[in-house]
Amino acid sequence: MIRIIPAIDIIGGRCVRLSRGDYSLSKTYEGSPVEMARAFEACGVEKIHMVDLDGAKAGRPCNLDVLRQVAGSVKCGIEWGGGISSSEALDAVFEAGATQAIVGSVAAMQPELFRSWLRTYGPGRIILGADVRDSKVAVKGWLQDSGVLIDGLIQGFLPDGISEVICTDISRDGMLQGPSDELYLRLQEAYPGILFTVSGGISGPGDILRLEGEGLRSVIVGKAIYEGKITLEQIRQWSQNA
Repeated sequence: MIRIIPAIDIIGGRCVRLSRGDYSLSKTYEGSPVEMARAFEACGVEKIHMVDLDGAKAGRPCNLDVLRQVAGSVKCGIEWGGGISSSEALDAVFEAGATQAIVGSVAAMQPELFRSWLRTYGPGRIILGADVRDSKVAVKGWLQDSGVLIDGLIQGFLPDGISEVICTDISRDGMLQGPSDELYLRLQEAYPGILFTVSGGISGPGDILRLEGEGLRSVIVGKAIYEGKITLEQIRQWSQNA
């Protein structure tokens, strides 16, 4: 079974979703991050995907108090991204309760620093976050184009043992129009030793069933949950069968 990872994106301590990475198109939802995390954990998920959108924009973690509250309220894993731009920030994220850190901008712009983190913490705790627009990796909260191609980014860290990549197609994110199957299938075939997580565009159960049938192994689900396209009961059933 494909692994379902529910998402919690945060601005100002509240649950939000963007459309195509546009901060001006954010939508705030009822339910605090802690309430949502508890609801997801009750479904039996392995871990929760959390993104500090304030931090991604500012270049430093801004919602660590939320992370502490969530980590103190659930026992499942937490993968956390947004604003991890220094070793001090990475340490702070782990100290606040994250089990894995998602790193994007540093990987694209400061690859040697990212390699040092892989060596220090191990590939099991550091996830490469590749946010893609037209095959190029975007950085700083999706606001800038790094000029780095997705394949070049991944290939650069293969010797360092990179084992997990979350790849987000920005053009699909938050649009409920279906994911970019071809992108993920190509990456999984090109780099079979890496676990790729599909991110962006999930519109309903049909997308997840199709991805599973295509052999993809992990998917993040965000807006489809908050908009009622995928229910907590469905997530519970998938988690029980995983």
